[in-house]
Amino acid sequence: MCPSLYSIPQRRQRGSALVIAIFVIVIMSILALALTRIGNNADDDVNLEVWSLRAFAAANSGADAALAQLFPLNGSVATCASSSVWTPPDEPGFHGCSVSLNCTSQSADGVTQYVVRSTAVCETGNCDAGADGRQCLRVSRSVEVEARE
Repeated sequence: MCPSLYSIPQRRQRGSALVIAIFVIVIMSILALALTRIGNNADDDVNLEVWSLRAFAAANSGADAALAQLFPLNGSVATCASSSVWTPPDEPGFHGCSVSLNCTSQSADGVTQYVVRSTAVCETGNCDAGADGRQCLRVSRSVEVEARE
């Protein structure tokens, strides 16, 4: 005959609640650690998305500035500099960004085709060569625009 749970002396049942409590504490600690890690990863993803959008906007603005120089409103002759650097305005959205421009032209049958490539690099933190990589966030975006005269 199998003894029922109620017939086992209480001395032999002591400590089972302690084992269950430790098990629950360990499981809850693992869950809390996982949730914290997920939250930190989400913060990093949002930061990367914001800086990527800044770099894209800076690259677009650089391409716009190059096109404004290439096709001035007064109708003067367009000039295409092979490479130059556009300094974004000192606005909060462009802080930490630099933009390099490259322009090439090709003429055929009286039509000149221009290709403007704008590359923006935005960074925050300490991005020096000897710095710890976790303290630096650097994002680069490029935009290429074709125009013809």
